[in-house]
Amino acid sequence: MPKASSSNLTAERVNRERLLRRIEELAKFGATGDGGVTRLAYSEDDIRARSAVADWLAEAGVQSRVDAAGNLIARVAGRGGSRRTLATGSHLDTVVQGGRFDGAYGVMASLEAVIRIAESGTPLWHDVSLVVFSNEEGANGTPGMVGSHIVSGVPVDVDQLDHTGVPLWRRLADVGGDASALDEAVWAHDSVAAFVEMHIEQGPVLEDEAADIGVVTSITGRSNLVVEITGQQQHAGTTPMTNRCDALVVAARLIGEVDALAQKGAVRVATTGRITCSPNVWNVVPGSVHLTVDLRDEDRSRITAATAHIRRLAGDLSATTGAAVDVRQGPEVPPVAMDAELADCISDAAGQLSLPSLRMPSGAGHDAQLVARTAPTAMIFVPSIGGVSHAPQENSHDHHLTQGADVLLRALRLIDERLKR
Repeated sequence: MPKASSSNLTAERVNRERLLRRIEELAKFGATGDGGVTRLAYSEDDIRARSAVADWLAEAGVQSRVDAAGNLIARVAGRGGSRRTLATGSHLDTVVQGGRFDGAYGVMASLEAVIRIAESGTPLWHDVSLVVFSNEEGANGTPGMVGSHIVSGVPVDVDQLDHTGVPLWRRLADVGGDASALDEAVWAHDSVAAFVEMHIEQGPVLEDEAADIGVVTSITGRSNLVVEITGQQQHAGTTPMTNRCDALVVAARLIGEVDALAQKGAVRVATTGRITCSPNVWNVVPGSVHLTVDLRDEDRSRITAATAHIRRLAGDLSATTGAAVDVRQGPEVPPVAMDAELADCISDAAGQLSLPSLRMPSGAGHDAQLVARTAPTAMIFVPSIGGVSHAPQENSHDHHLTQGADVLLRALRLIDERLKR
């Protein structure tokens, strides 16, 4: 096959029609009938979607395999004989009643970029790999980001049961993984020269700023707190207001302060995401409340300070109301900075394509934050219409989807050239 000239590479684009068609074909696996998708990890729809990706790779002459962690991996040889690979990819699984693009778009854009490199006649200096990570979303109560945890050398309890009573090791086996050989799936030190994850933004910032491309600077860290408030359940009609210890009133005060933390700029965002009240009856003073708090920021010290503030507030509320306010630490995820050199390559790629870009943090978690433990890592965002995600209405314009894939393709070539020096 003749080699492409440098001028042809400058004009290189993905196959727009093929990319958009495959995004639509993929959305059929787990389609919910309202434009959304429910494609839980390890389900039949997930397996069918993974098989479709493997088939599309095979059509292009690219072979794929499933590693012990259940990740689908394909590799296109480079011309330089480097022992390191450039990797790109995302995940195919969705939340319940999710959308067509979260994760799946990143896989399809990466698939298209890798296939275009294979078709071009001018391979990269490095090998280039497509990685479809298993179980990013945490299906049926399993831990999220299973595949990226394992490749990064982070232990995963494969004996834990999901909400349906099935152990994780069996779920891995369902997609061709092998829980007895997880060490073989860990990426060796310095084996991956760089990893780039493509994703929809899942928020409104790019659309609001009229930017076509988001260059992610960091992935936000988070602190999850579980709060149990115990007051006194009493009759709503006969108990004077001065004699009450209303757990829901105490909860309301705490919830207001959680929101105020973000409104005052103490953290980037703060959310009370879940609340249950007991006995939850119209004529009974609530005796107990269970709620969760989610604090997120790019600066770990700010998360720590906000967490401490909530704990102090709990103590103050307990002292002034008589209610017991117990705050327990839930999952914590530290913020992760993206690689500055790779981010520059993405910005350059967008500039070469005359696409306005914006440097921004990611407010959501991604496989990239685990991979960053092992390899230099970057992320590219494209706009989400209305900022909607994790819902059937999740959508992005076709031109943003194809432009994003073009930027990924161009960025991979720029990264390849920079890292071979």
